[in-house]
Amino acid sequence: MKIDEKLAAAINDQINFEFHSGYLYLAMSNFWREKGRNGVANWFRVQAQEERAHAEIFMNYLHDRDGVVRLEPIAQVKQNWESLAETFADSLTHERKVTQRIYNLYALAEEEKDYATRQMLNWYIAEQVEEESTLQDILDNLELVGTDGTGILQIDRELATRTYTAPKVGNN
Repeated sequence: MKIDEKLAAAINDQINFEFHSGYLYLAMSNFWREKGRNGVANWFRVQAQEERAHAEIFMNYLHDRDGVVRLEPIAQVKQNWESLAETFADSLTHERKVTQRIYNLYALAEEEKDYATRQMLNWYIAEQVEEESTLQDILDNLELVGTDGTGILQIDRELATRTYTAPKVGNN
């Protein structure tokens, strides 16, 4: 069944936002790599990969529903941060925006009685719970160590262990 145009437009907007998210996380990765925090840089690079994968899942979904994907320019993102805590706080704020956008898509799918889209969005809702929780944990650890170099080094080393795993959603 062909997806409703209003819902397709909203998903296209989300595709653009997912790429914007990836661009933001690449900026964070590059900034911290240039500061010698290679573990933090790795964590954000993996995060950028995840965001691009999320965009691709949405694109595949639109194709599966006979929709048209419309890629738009990506808005400029912030390039500098004063601290690791500021960077991760910005990430958490951003992920909360993503969560609200996913909820808005879900509400639109409900309004349009598009049960397939609602089902697909359930994965994103669960993903956002994980994203926000992970970022809050990192922020809590950063607060705990404060400016202690040993603690920051330990967090950096822990973040260096993150690897990318492609999400498994439906046929994508």
